[in-house]
Amino acid sequence: MRKFILSFLGAIIITSCGVGSYSVSSGKADEAMVSFVSSQEIAISVTIDGENYSLVSVKADAWKKDRNIKKTAKNTIYIAPGQHEVAVQIEGKEVCHKKIFVSTQEHKIIEL
Repeated sequence: MRKFILSFLGAIIITSCGVGSYSVSSGKADEAMVSFVSSQEIAISVTIDGENYSLVSVKADAWKKDRNIKKTAKNTIYIAPGQHEVAVQIEGKEVCHKKIFVSTQEHKIIEL
């Protein structure tokens, strides 16, 4: 009986010395990005699911499919992952209207 009590107390002491388990959230932010590319840098008006944004498109020769484009506030819109309806207007004329699907941390580039 004495051995049982000592081994039980020893097990409690050993397990109580640990730091415990903490809930750790890691990984990537739950957002996606949309950028626009055209033949020249131009001011555009973008509507995504009813919300309006004013941006400047990235010049096409500054971007290649194998190279990332610079994500800045003037050319990138951060949206929630999922399906979205995107409409792009240049000087009041609609030049692009499409439905897109973006995953978490996906950077979708729409060519105008």
